[in-house]
Amino acid sequence: MRQFLKKGEPALVFQHLVKWTLIALPMALGVGSLVALFLWLLEEATNLRYQYPALLYLLPFAGVVIYALYKYLGQGTEAGNNLILDQIHDPSGGIPFRMAPLVLLTTIGTHLFGGSVGREGTAVQIGGSISYYVGKKFKLNPADIQIIVLCGMAAGFGAVFGTPVTGAVFALEVIAIGAIRYHALVPCFITAVLADAVCSAWGIQHTQYQINFQKTAFNLTSFLRSDYLLLIKVIGAGVAFGLVAQLFARATHAIRNLSNQYISVKWLIPALGGGMIIGLTFLLGTQDYLGLGVVPPPNGTVSITTAFEPGGATTFSWFWKLLFTAITLGAGFKGGEVTPLFFVGATLGHTLAVLTGAPIDLMAGLGFIAVFAGATNTPLACTLMGVELFGGAPILYYAVACFTAYYFSGHQGIYAAQRLATHKFLHSSGKEENSGNKAAGK
Repeated sequence: MRQFLKKGEPALVFQHLVKWTLIALPMALGVGSLVALFLWLLEEATNLRYQYPALLYLLPFAGVVIYALYKYLGQGTEAGNNLILDQIHDPSGGIPFRMAPLVLLTTIGTHLFGGSVGREGTAVQIGGSISYYVGKKFKLNPADIQIIVLCGMAAGFGAVFGTPVTGAVFALEVIAIGAIRYHALVPCFITAVLADAVCSAWGIQHTQYQINFQKTAFNLTSFLRSDYLLLIKVIGAGVAFGLVAQLFARATHAIRNLSNQYISVKWLIPALGGGMIIGLTFLLGTQDYLGLGVVPPPNGTVSITTAFEPGGATTFSWFWKLLFTAITLGAGFKGGEVTPLFFVGATLGHTLAVLTGAPIDLMAGLGFIAVFAGATNTPLACTLMGVELFGGAPILYYAVACFTAYYFSGHQGIYAAQRLATHKFLHSSGKEENSGNKAAGK
């Protein structure tokens, strides 16, 4: 019988674990602390905007300032998360350390003046720039540089949402569609856990979500116990989640590309984008779709948390948040896409629950993770996120929603630098269906 470990391999495994634990410690301390600072500043900026709603009128000006900062100080960092992904694909590129403070400052500015963006992009860029800096200081070889940047992504993502397991798997899964880099699994997991612990040690408390749904089982088989009517509804919802994820990605890319194609004076792009956000806010008569949207603003009614409750979202809340976010990001404001995707998914899930008679809290939770899964092409990470955020009892529904959304979201995700390792669809002959794309987003 073949030996599982050859002679000397246990020592190499132990050496590998010790090496990456020692590397992870300073990196997790830096990333976890900066993410904690970022989350604290983000909360302060949001509260200040609630206190002074007129700050929204300065959003176009803030966009011009952000444009100028990246034009004159960014020096290649304006690509954001795509720069991190490109560095993993090609370690010769490099990640400037200035990316971390620059994206932190500009994301806070975007939130302060009402832009509809998230926070994961900032956390991932903080993790990527710090990890690359640490890798250079430790004089790591190119292969280890790739691993340490993956660790930085995992640390930033895990710390900003309080989901270290998801952070580790997300970093490995998001690089290329249809491929996971398992060789970096343990280093990413160690770094994500430590960074989350450091962030929590600073007193940061993450939003708590709860699904009170209690599953009922039709025991028609001994190996699969579930409510089959609800399962059919979840599959249908998964299709909708995937299509909306594709709509979000395409809308964001289209606004960015068309703006750059037809507007020659580039600083006008964020100015016009900010003006559109102001106009939409007045058109709808609510500030529900500004900022993160985790909790409703004063006098507001719709948010991620309310979507889990009856009457906590309108029929088209998901569409308005999608439009606000696509305009904000497409116009060049800084921040992440993931928290707005949570909003879009949770409110869409609420709407589908009302239409189908499914449990509202369950469907909101499924939309929360499944639209994210479709937009980033990371169904495994998002299934794990459901377990970390909502509990493991409905894991079958998590997986069905996320996997279905993944297949129906197409090959274009929110990250243009995400590569296509394997097409999602195969012909019956076993040959890959040629979608004409070399990489997602292209």
